[in-house]
Amino acid sequence: MGTAAHVVAVGDRAEALLERAALALADLERKWSRFIASSEVSRLNALSGQHVVVSVETLLLVQCALHGWSRTGGLFDPTVLPSLRAAGYDRDFAAVATHASGVGLTPVAPAPGCADIECDERVGTVTLPRGVEFDPGGIGKGLAADLVSADLVDAGARGVLVNVGGDLRVRGEPPNGATWDVAIADPVRTDRELLRVGLVHGSVATSSRMRRRWQNAAGEAHHVIDPRNGRPARTPHATVAAITGEGWWSEVVAKAVLVGGLGTEAGAGFAARLLTVDDDGVVAVEPTLIGAAR
Repeated sequence: MGTAAHVVAVGDRAEALLERAALALADLERKWSRFIASSEVSRLNALSGQHVVVSVETLLLVQCALHGWSRTGGLFDPTVLPSLRAAGYDRDFAAVATHASGVGLTPVAPAPGCADIECDERVGTVTLPRGVEFDPGGIGKGLAADLVSADLVDAGARGVLVNVGGDLRVRGEPPNGATWDVAIADPVRTDRELLRVGLVHGSVATSSRMRRRWQNAAGEAHHVIDPRNGRPARTPHATVAAITGEGWWSEVVAKAVLVGGLGTEAGAGFAARLLTVDDDGVVAVEPTLIGAAR
């Protein structure tokens, strides 16, 4: 998934549990990566306009993304892939900086949105409207953490933490017997902690325009696309971290608030706490979006 994963398992047979986690994460990458031509997400995009049979995990990925799009009023939108490519993010990020200098002037448009994407649980198919493409980048790491952590608990772990590129989920008994202590790092100075939180159960995800940046013909670009205009977002915050009950929802909320600001309705009916960082490095913790996590 273009990043590193960190897994902690508490219980008997911990080494076997960690091997199980590595295999599960690799399997999800094979299904979800837009940089693997044979992945289910790549097949969906190549066969837009057709009913495509997918795995249970990919069907859930799309369903969660549709729910996130609906609940955030479109501020989280997995159909921004053409705009992301137009900005230069059309390959693994390690190669983007050297490749993107000649792109960025292609006309872009608002994201088409998810209204006409269809999921059929009975036959296990997803149908994208013709010409619409799906990008799992804003939700896949959090959902992977959810799925793998649940699988390890089912396999016998008393407690587990799964961290995929900074988007993490914890369940059950922590190593210290009290809380899972999670540090939220400064996106620019990664050796500096912005905040440390103690979780009993739940997730943390961070979205930032400070990490994945590059230069293209139009100037500086980054990977957070504003679906309302199809361009790298002029965000009210530099970084947003969301603490919620589930990894996929933390990712959705963090993206939506980064793009739309604290006034967004993202998360009504869900529990979340937000940490925001502005361009001057000022950190604020906002108790907001109060409700019951789903």
